[in-house]
Amino acid sequence: MRKDKPRTRNSGLRKEYDFSKGVRGKYASQYAGGTNVVVLDPDVAKVFPDSHSVNTALRVLVRAKRAKKASLAKRKLKG
Repeated sequence: MRKDKPRTRNSGLRKEYDFSKGVRGKYASQYAGGTNVVVLDPDVAKVFPDSHSVNTALRVLVRAKRAKKASLAKRKLKG
C-alpha cells in the first residue's frame, strides 16, 4: 500500500512572502468605520498638493453654498 503525500495548499503566493507575523483584520474596524478615497485628476492634484488644502477649499465652497441658500430663503420671506 502506497502512502499519500501530505497535501499542501497552493495559495499562489511566492515563498519569499512572509505573513507569519501578520495580524488578521488589523484594519477591519477602520474600514468598517467608513473611508472615503477620492482620486484627483492630475491637473487638480497640481493645485491641491495635500488633503488639507483640498478640505479647506471644499469647506469654503460649502460655506458659500449655505450662505447663498440662506440669502435666497431670506428673499423669499421678504418678497
